[in-house]
Amino acid sequence: MTTALKIDGTAVSAIVKDDLRYRVERLAQQGIRPGLGTILVGDDPGSRSYVAAKHRDCAEVGLHSIQVRLPATASQQEIEDAVHALNEDPECTGFIVQLPLPSHVDTHRVIELIDPRKDADGLHPTNLGRLVLGMDGPLPCTPRGILELLRHHDVPITGARFCIIGCGITVGRPLGLMLTRRSEHATVTMCHEATVDTAAHTRAADVVIAAAGVAHLVQPDWISAGATVLSVGITRTVEGILGDVNPGVEHIAGRLSGATGGVGPMTRAMLLTNVVECAEAAQAEGMKDSR
Repeated sequence: MTTALKIDGTAVSAIVKDDLRYRVERLAQQGIRPGLGTILVGDDPGSRSYVAAKHRDCAEVGLHSIQVRLPATASQQEIEDAVHALNEDPECTGFIVQLPLPSHVDTHRVIELIDPRKDADGLHPTNLGRLVLGMDGPLPCTPRGILELLRHHDVPITGARFCIIGCGITVGRPLGLMLTRRSEHATVTMCHEATVDTAAHTRAADVVIAAAGVAHLVQPDWISAGATVLSVGITRTVEGILGDVNPGVEHIAGRLSGATGGVGPMTRAMLLTNVVECAEAAQAEGMKDSR
């Protein structure tokens, strides 16, 4: 019985971090110290763990980090004040508001208040609009990490047939936009909860990206032999983290990333990349203004 080749996000993220370490050192030589800010509201265990991992990553590559923690009872105004503070903080090159926010908070309003030049998640409406128009700007971290993973593992993209399951704003929708840019030129099918016979679409795909957040949704008979499959969505259970892809898919797919150690480490690596690129862009803008 064959077993799919592992798509190892941990190994690729280490390569990305090595490059970032060099770029951070180069900026430091010019008196610039990039910094990542995070705003965490509440005590959700998953969010708390993810934010902590981001700050460990910062320490690995030499980035300054700023942590803002607010209680779950924080008001809309208190959260907005925290966003304004990081917008104005010269030590913060880029920052994120960890999602999800408590139900009483207007999440769209909070995201819109982020300075687009400091949008480390690439989710500000201005930057998503720039993506639609094919203009430069911070890119959403998980889709960017997925593309980096595929390129590193020599998975063909241009002309390939992709099926994305899930149309969320953090993964599915922006990934579809990125895959249809001229630089990628893939053919993309987007599946969602109203899709009729999702399996028919996945069987026709060269690459399947499961980002629905439904445990073991993708079954072995949904996949054509030799296809590349990335499990992105996760479900936390008492038994641990379960991915969107049934483990049996490893005997059908040619390449496979699992629920852990695949896309997750790349998402965090791309967050750091966005922060460093924001610092580099600000440096270039400053040099231009000084001429």
